[in-house]
Amino acid sequence: MKIHEYQAKKLFRKHGIEVPRGIPAFSVEDAAKAAHSLGGDTFVVKAQIHAGGRGKAGGIKVAHSVEEVRRLASQLLDHPLVTHQTTAQGRIVRRLYIEEGVRITRELYLAILLDRELSCPVMVASPEGGTDIEEVARTHPEQIFREVIHPLIGLAEYQCRRMALALGLRDRLLGQAVALMKALYGLFWGLDCSLVEINPLVVTASDSLLALDAKINFDSNALTRHSELLELRDLDEQEPQENEAGKYQLNYIKLEGSIGCMVNGAGLAMATMDIISHYGGQPANFLDVGGNANRERVAAAFKIITADPAVKAIFVNIFGGIVRCDMLAQGVVEAVREVGLTVPLVVRLDGTQVERGKQILTESGLNMIVADSMADGARRAVQAAG
Repeated sequence: MKIHEYQAKKLFRKHGIEVPRGIPAFSVEDAAKAAHSLGGDTFVVKAQIHAGGRGKAGGIKVAHSVEEVRRLASQLLDHPLVTHQTTAQGRIVRRLYIEEGVRITRELYLAILLDRELSCPVMVASPEGGTDIEEVARTHPEQIFREVIHPLIGLAEYQCRRMALALGLRDRLLGQAVALMKALYGLFWGLDCSLVEINPLVVTASDSLLALDAKINFDSNALTRHSELLELRDLDEQEPQENEAGKYQLNYIKLEGSIGCMVNGAGLAMATMDIISHYGGQPANFLDVGGNANRERVAAAFKIITADPAVKAIFVNIFGGIVRCDMLAQGVVEAVREVGLTVPLVVRLDGTQVERGKQILTESGLNMIVADSMADGARRAVQAAG
């Protein structure tokens, strides 16, 4: 789960990480009032969307008066912002963050993320902050520093000191950096994050460290331990189908292909996407209905898939283990009758009571293709999608 910059900075403050003063705004008038409340003669108007690259795309602007803040806010609010991390249509800006200006002498990069190969957290830092860290890693890998964090021991102070020295932080800044890194790891571990990132982490003219930007991603599987974080979700930043899937505890991710997939089990879902690609097609989604799929969840899954105009065919690939194939087949039949079909449907069943399940599908009188195998089903779905 992702949250906005202003929400992440509120959590930073709570964990003792210094950030500039700022106020969220949801209208042009809110933005003007926020600037007036902050005072001073320099303001930063920041578009709040769940995508990086806002600065290069014109989503972060500097203003020198309340009226200029008002003008910039009107240019950003309710307009699409296209960055290298969005689609060509971009994302509609519905929120802004009005922040005080800061005099900067250096820009650094600092993050803690989960390294899936090492199965543990890693702190990553670079003296080249404020730029695309991926580009820095590609062109100047010697400028990327890493500290592997033992999950049972946590982030040690000597690791923080070593990282701070690698970034060229000395004297007063060294102590600040150690405290900041420890606080950042406390937030990462305590809230079950998959990523906490500061880009840039700046050294100010007054010789202090300040998190000028903030990005936090949470492990969605751990949100049951942090119900308060659910209030931070911005449903406008998620695909409508993903929001609907969440109501039925369906694992759904929108993709860019034309073959809608409905599968039970994450491993089988990934294998299904692979075999569709093998036969020359592209999956339109990842959709795992889970091992205890029932008629209601299957019907909801069909509605979500068919609501996507990009879907030209549907491939249902079910293995009956916990739930028998005959029960799943009956759920598919009832769901199709309830929802209706406007595109070809290919169904492949295997597992317990598979023959009875196929019989239910065949005798339903519905216009569907019953495949003999997973490969046969994928091939037919690709053909049906044209």
